[in-house]
Amino acid sequence: MSLRAKWTLGGIIAGSAVASTVAAGSSALALYFARRVITPSRQREEDQEVLAVIREDGALQIILAATADSTLDGVYGLYFDGGKGHARIGRIISYSPSERTVLRAVEAVYQGNLSAARRGRWSGAVYPDPAAAGMAAEEILIEVEGGTAPAWLIRAAPEATTWAVMVHGRGATRQEGLRAVRTARDLGLSSLLISYRNDGLAPSANDGRYGLGSTEWRDVEAALEFALANGATEVVLFGWSMGGAICLQTADLSRYRHVIRAMVLDAPVINWVNVLAHHAELNRIPSLVGRYGQLMMSHPLGRRLTGLAAPVDLKSMDWVSRAVELRTPSLIIHSVDDEYVPYGPSATLAEKNPEMVTFEAFSRARHTKEWNVDPLRWESLVRAWLQQQLAPRLNPGQGLSPGTG
Repeated sequence: MSLRAKWTLGGIIAGSAVASTVAAGSSALALYFARRVITPSRQREEDQEVLAVIREDGALQIILAATADSTLDGVYGLYFDGGKGHARIGRIISYSPSERTVLRAVEAVYQGNLSAARRGRWSGAVYPDPAAAGMAAEEILIEVEGGTAPAWLIRAAPEATTWAVMVHGRGATRQEGLRAVRTARDLGLSSLLISYRNDGLAPSANDGRYGLGSTEWRDVEAALEFALANGATEVVLFGWSMGGAICLQTADLSRYRHVIRAMVLDAPVINWVNVLAHHAELNRIPSLVGRYGQLMMSHPLGRRLTGLAAPVDLKSMDWVSRAVELRTPSLIIHSVDDEYVPYGPSATLAEKNPEMVTFEAFSRARHTKEWNVDPLRWESLVRAWLQQQLAPRLNPGQGLSPGTG
């Protein structure tokens, strides 16, 4: 063999080895990405630094490191001490860009010793339970696959026949829906704030993995069955983030979809492919590797690697492509600066199906915090839109009564 041939062969072997190493590394990264998406996290990072808690003129105040979240106007929850503590943080009193600190009012400390906190987790969930929001609730259990799922039932009136079923997002809990209960009650709706598989309250799925809406909708269906068995004749679904994707699947697949009068979706996942590509980019994962991760989740052969009991059909949850198939009136509220779920698919869905979908854009609210930034606007939008959707329906051939018009 000539020296040139040896060099050529050596180059091919070396190149193949490098290619194999790169391919193996890409596969490992794709698998890591896929597992991060579908694996519930039991402990969320406390990434908000707490610098001091002071009392000024009898009022409690908190000094925080300035972050994209802590410098937004509005009212928020702050979890601390591994989630054992919970405080309601109010208005901005002062902000120092040079020192990168912000001073805010503390409206309430529900649990824990805030003065001892050094770090916390910023949240849109303002209240820890219905009592903190000034509402009486029943703690009930809903029969779901694998056991029972706890829920709060907040009745508007004993005779209320329209119920709001509230579906929280990925990594959140039923506390998320407490922001919407007062608006629902003002409209005469009883509210059912549910838990669902893998959220830490409801039974875990057999595979312990998120279905991104493709499996969780069955637990919402169980909630609809409970509502119908306890006096409801129709429901309004409220969903935040992945909870929005779950609501869309429920309206599409549930045997009770005919009783879903309307949906209110806050920062919903309309297209998982878009969201996953966005997160791959945020985490500096090459787009091809990100798409490989999606393939692992959606292909039957990926189950052994991801741990999923069944592949996740991402295409069936692309409501931009399926826009004309959505036949449930839906109000979508989404901030244009959402850092977690891009708002583009929400706006596009409304453009493609304006008959069914109303889109309302917020700004400076980031992810699922539209109510927190501007509760008056959020509540007035939802109230006005639902009043239209819940107006009494006319029977065929029935005209308007005298004096109406």
